[in-house]
This record gives sequence, C-alpha cells and structure tokens, in this order.
Amino acid sequence: MLPDDWQLTEDVDDFLARAGDFLRSRPALHNTPLTDIEKLRTHGADAHGAEATVFGRLESGGEVHAIFYRTPRGYLSVTPLSAKQAGTLAAHLAGLGRSPSGVIADHDTATAFAETWQRHTGAAPVPFWRTHLYRLGTLTPPQPRPEGRGRVAGEKDHEQVVRWCREFCVGSGENVSIDAIDAGSWADTRFADKHFTFWETPDGIPVSMAGSTSMVGGMVRVDPVYTPAHLRGRGYAGAVTVEVSRAALTAGATDVVLFADPTNPTSNALYQRIGYVHVADFTGYKFSYAVPEAG
Repeated sequence: MLPDDWQLTEDVDDFLARAGDFLRSRPALHNTPLTDIEKLRTHGADAHGAEATVFGRLESGGEVHAIFYRTPRGYLSVTPLSAKQAGTLAAHLAGLGRSPSGVIADHDTATAFAETWQRHTGAAPVPFWRTHLYRLGTLTPPQPRPEGRGRVAGEKDHEQVVRWCREFCVGSGENVSIDAIDAGSWADTRFADKHFTFWETPDGIPVSMAGSTSMVGGMVRVDPVYTPAHLRGRGYAGAVTVEVSRAALTAGATDVVLFADPTNPTSNALYQRIGYVHVADFTGYKFSYAVPEAG
C-alpha cells in the first residue's frame, strides 16, 4: 500500500463514487480527468486499451485530496500535489514496478514527479507538452465582428471536420491522431466524441472551426480551434470560439475552459481578449527507458 493514505483500484465506478465530488469541486483545474474518466466509464476498457487502468486517490480525514490514473496512452495523469507528495508517489509506484509512458500534470507536480522517477528508475524525462489552461470569465465578443455566422456541424460536414482536425494535428505535432485518422480510425481519435461548430461567411463557406466536449461536472472544454492558414488574421477564430463558449454557457456550464500553446502569442492574446483568464500551466513528460544492450 502507498503511504499517506493513497488507495488504488481498477474499478472506475467505485473510484468515481469515492472521488467524484473531489473532481467536481474544481472542474476547471480537473477538466481532463473529468472527461477522460467519464469516457472510460461510458465506453469501458476498450476506450483505454487492453491494460487495466489503475486509479489512485489520496485520502485523509475521510476526504479525497488528490487523484491519479493511467491515461489511454499509458501516461500517468495526476492532480496537483506538493513536491513532497509527488516525489513520494513516484518513489512508491517505482517500487511497485509500474512503468508509465510519462506523466501529465500541472507544471510543478509533473516536474517533481519526473525528477523523482528518474532517480528511482533511471528513466530520463523528456518534455513533450506544455500548455496554458484558461477559464472563461466574462465572455466578450471581439470587435469588429467578422461577417458571417456560426453553424453547428452536422453529418454532412464530417469529411471537412476530419480534414481540418488532421490539419490541426499536423500543426500541433499530434502524430498519434494523424496516424489514427490516416488509418480510418476516427473513432479512436480524441476528436470523435466532440461537438463541432463552423464559422461561415455570408455565402455559407466554412472558414473556421471549434470543437467542444460534452458537459461533465458543469465543465465544457473548447478544443480544438482551427482556421486554415490562408484564412487567419480575419477574426474568424475569435468569432467561432465565442460561439461555442456562448453555447456552453447557455447549456448551463459553470466552467468553460481551453488550453493554449504558450509559444503562440496570437492565440493566447485572442483568448484573453474574449474573456478567458489564465488558471495554470501544465506539462507532460515522456519517460525514456534505457534498453539493455544485447549480449
């Protein structure tokens, strides 16, 4: 058993019964665990591959203070921990012989976990994902508003949604999603269960697109936001982001969030102009395990 009252289980329903209130207590910060675990609950083990997903919760005084779980691609996703707690968790998971592909968490938690993991396993942490998390404050439509209107994408738009998601992945380096799309495995991508909205010109031509998750725990995440390169700089991305954000609020969402690439000042400035407020920074590390030499 792990120290500090960490409890492990492979039963998603039992885990949610005990940790669900904790996850819903901070829906913006916990947005990815909320959507990942809901997907696992509704789709079962096939959604995360053959290996059983392990869930952990940190309990003290009858309350849950943190959780972790194995993501569909073998990464360990962890909610915020102190440096000491993150190091202790890493040390004891290493002692159990577990070998996650990496760790994803807020920057400080991920870094503390990765450093301890390297000391205990020799696996070098390689950063592969860094992002800003934003939460919607007061929605402020951009001015001037580009001509056109928003339209929810339907079945007849599927081919264009898939094509634009692939182009988005090329730009962001999401090779796993590109491979799945190219193999015709749309259902296996992270986009398959999202809802998409286009921004159209007055003559009905789509010029930008935004996706959003279903609401979980009062939270909706906007993802992805994409405008083809030759159409950028005309206000379309801001307009379509406002459309999906307003739709989420109308549906009753208490927290509307999105992630933004820290190296893209244009998108970060845009989201802040329309009312999104910076919440936290997240980091993902891949673990590079040494392969023993033959012979």
